[in-house]
Amino acid sequence: MKFIDTPISGATIVQLEPLRDDRGFFARAFSAPEFAEHGLASVVAQVNLSSNAVRGTVRGLHYQVSPAPEAKLIRCIAGAAYMVVVDMRDDSPTRLQHVAVELRRGDLRSLHVPEQCAVGMQTLEDSTELLYQVSGFYTPGAERGLRWDDPALGIAWPLPASVISAKDAAWPLLASESAR
Repeated sequence: MKFIDTPISGATIVQLEPLRDDRGFFARAFSAPEFAEHGLASVVAQVNLSSNAVRGTVRGLHYQVSPAPEAKLIRCIAGAAYMVVVDMRDDSPTRLQHVAVELRRGDLRSLHVPEQCAVGMQTLEDSTELLYQVSGFYTPGAERGLRWDDPALGIAWPLPASVISAKDAAWPLLASESAR
């Protein structure tokens, strides 16, 4: 595996290094010691699958706070997605900054999202599926979210939103007192 840093500390692209032969290839997609060596979450407590029927679907931006923060490792297993990570860590020099990464089926890479960084996505194709390895368990009381279209974030989504949940559309704007 090759670990590629982004401008947000811990938001890392993990590029697989396949061993190819006439059968296809074999690649290690996760190794706890290698992830720990690079300062990334090395525990998988839960695995989630997101299936999205329609191009332009938006999910997020979601994160969890203490006592149940989560790191995520996300891989696109069907279709394509535009992934956005927003740094929500109070002590981070990149707080409220974001990075975008495109993940596609077959590109042999994943995106590591550190604890207390929000992540959201927009599907670029119909029938897009994402596999999430998560370091902690979903804890509703620790869940937080950001509006996908919050002007304070300035995210340039590649497509108009075609589908978004009522919950995700209702997260407060950062300018409001109840955000965070």
